[in-house]
Amino acid sequence: MTESWDGSYDPGSQSDESYHFDRTHIEPLYDAFVCPLTKQVMCDPVTLENGRTFEREAIEKWFKECKESRRKLVCPLTLKELRSTDLNPSISLRNTIEEWTARNEAAQLDIARRSLFPGNSENEVMQALKYIQHICQKSRSSKHVVRNAGLIPMIVDMLKSSSRRVRCKALETLRIVAEEDADNKEIVAEGDTIRTIVKFLSHELSKEREEAMSLLYELSKSEALCEKIGAVNGAILILVGMTSSNSENVLTVEKADKTLENLEKCEKNVLQMAENGRLQPLLTLLLEGSLETKLSMATYLGELVLSNDVKVFVAKTVGSSLINVMKSGNMQSREAALKALNQISSCEASAKVLIEAGILPPLVKDLFIVGVNQLPMRLKEVSATVLANVVNSGHDFDSIPLEADHQTLVSEDIVHNLLHLISNTGPAIECKLLQVLVGLTSSPNTVLDVVTAIKSSGATISLIQFIEATQKDLRVASIKLLQNLSPHMGQELADALRGTVGQLGSLIKIISENMGITEEQAAAVGLLADLPERDLGLTRQMLDEGAFEVVISRVVRIRQGETRGSRFMTPYLEGLVRFLARVTFVLADEPDAVALSREHNLAALFTDLLQANGLDKVQMVSAMALENLSQESKRLTRLPELPKPGFCASIFPCFSKQPTVSGLCRLHHGTCSLKDTFCLLEGKAVVKLVACLDHTNEKVVEAAMAALCTLLDDEVDIEQGVMVLCEVEGIKPILDVLLENRTEILRQRAVWAIERILRTDDIAYEISGDPNVSTALVDAFRHCDYRTRQIAECALKHVDKIPNFSAVFNGRG
Repeated sequence: MTESWDGSYDPGSQSDESYHFDRTHIEPLYDAFVCPLTKQVMCDPVTLENGRTFEREAIEKWFKECKESRRKLVCPLTLKELRSTDLNPSISLRNTIEEWTARNEAAQLDIARRSLFPGNSENEVMQALKYIQHICQKSRSSKHVVRNAGLIPMIVDMLKSSSRRVRCKALETLRIVAEEDADNKEIVAEGDTIRTIVKFLSHELSKEREEAMSLLYELSKSEALCEKIGAVNGAILILVGMTSSNSENVLTVEKADKTLENLEKCEKNVLQMAENGRLQPLLTLLLEGSLETKLSMATYLGELVLSNDVKVFVAKTVGSSLINVMKSGNMQSREAALKALNQISSCEASAKVLIEAGILPPLVKDLFIVGVNQLPMRLKEVSATVLANVVNSGHDFDSIPLEADHQTLVSEDIVHNLLHLISNTGPAIECKLLQVLVGLTSSPNTVLDVVTAIKSSGATISLIQFIEATQKDLRVASIKLLQNLSPHMGQELADALRGTVGQLGSLIKIISENMGITEEQAAAVGLLADLPERDLGLTRQMLDEGAFEVVISRVVRIRQGETRGSRFMTPYLEGLVRFLARVTFVLADEPDAVALSREHNLAALFTDLLQANGLDKVQMVSAMALENLSQESKRLTRLPELPKPGFCASIFPCFSKQPTVSGLCRLHHGTCSLKDTFCLLEGKAVVKLVACLDHTNEKVVEAAMAALCTLLDDEVDIEQGVMVLCEVEGIKPILDVLLENRTEILRQRAVWAIERILRTDDIAYEISGDPNVSTALVDAFRHCDYRTRQIAECALKHVDKIPNFSAVFNGRG
């Protein structure tokens, strides 16, 4: 075997291979077969007038060069001038060469066949593969010879070689064998070969990966093989991944992309590509394919799980087309279009694209229409889902006309129709339509229109009944809707909850569930917190239901870290605190509220919540609750019982000595505690309220100021209240509130507090020297409402900025 090859050939070198193979012959090579110019065996020998024979292509090139350089036409061998450039085909020589070549190729291929076995050396196999490449590149007929010789399956077997060089060369050889030969492609792809090639695509060695990619690209040119390639598990996913890779060879990426383009000829492959993120082929077929193909693509699009970016791309590409199908297609097409729109509308950005494409009118029409063209209920559910997706995009739906009569989605008739459907369909559609109303009531631009329509339809009771629905999604949607409505129709909702049985208890039960913190719980407690806090009847019902005990336990558990956080933690805790604060609004009228506040030491709890950093609403509501509790201290403080004077003292009062009682509250002059009488002097409530005056949120500062003002009320010892503020260094923060002039409410409260503080002469004397305070009081005196101007005038008198004429007149009297 070794003797049949040219011993001088280096199997590791790929240079001048054609030269080597032309000199590797079984039969002798005659000089007459070789072109004098190319030194290669001739394929198309031609003879000049002088009898010399050359390869046609070579001599024609010689003549062209002579002409271009304006030299005489001479024979390249004899250099004698030629009279003619006529070329006479040497047919007999060509036939002889072809017969000789065929015999030699057959012999060489036989040698190659014997070399292509796993047991042979790497060099032998490499030489055989290179020879096969060489003869296949010479002519297409040679590829037939290779196929007929049964060499293709043997080359495929070399893909299993342990030698990386052999595997790479086998992949390269198969590509050359398959180029422009459909029959060879079929044989290459037989059995498990394509799966083996795909495995090379994920190989870490780049050379094998590149060769495998080139071979697969070549095979993909055969439409018959496209389905077979796509059927290999993971093939399309790997190819799609390669097209987006930044680490691959540029040519490899390009071939992967072209391979996928070839594979698009098979619809099954298009669906796989879409599943793996390459959606353009599917969208193209959806736009340009046959009716059957469009239906198939739309149906599959409705089943895909897409990222938000892809949803936007799809909406921009085929959104209008799908909407047109939904409006005018047959029922099967409308179903496919609806399901596809459902898939791509569940993203805010893509929903906005669909709105601009005109999706709203046909959607609403599909929901409301009855008769021959009405959608079956299962498709109305899809329409309702799409509408819910679209509405929750945050668009201004009061400006988008639905029909020629310029009605919008928030027109009274449309909302009435939605409410009618909600009351007369199944839970699935009811849930989606409630979500539509949730979206419409989430916008300040449309919520009042919906509120008006709900009030005029008398649907409040019907909506509240969904609180007790067994389906969680339906229940959550209804509670979220009622929560959105509560700031605008809180009294109606409170009346409805008082007048029905079970709904209030259901809400409390939801709040108390120990399953982490859910969206449903946050919405339920938010709804209850938004109801009018001074509705005594509702609060009494809540007390009877044990609602406040539930809320207190949940707040305490959160503050102690027993309840782990979730994305609904903040709205849930805010709702709990707002709900709990309502008990402080009815203390004067409801003894049970006082008892509850004492039993659970609510004053201490709200004081602790003042330090809920980052939760502005919690701090604000806690300060408001402390204000309410502090207002009740005057009524709840137990005044001491003094002993009756003796006989002598009653006759001679001048001899009696007023008895003193120790341990009394300096502010209320009675027996006080934070727990029982809600006195802010106990604990650290005053200190924490003063700290809130430095808060960046004006609402928190307003609530804290209101609570601190209860220390300066007419019904308490104002002088002692001032002393308490001095002791906790609270005077300056109150002055700062006035000087900062952040809101009108803060200025009014600060002026009121400062006037009472300035009644203490020492403080008035000290402050009188501060021109900033005087300027702020003068500004309030000039620009505030009548009552605040009067108070500012009194404050200015305390610092001698305005004469105290009443004192002068009183002195004269």
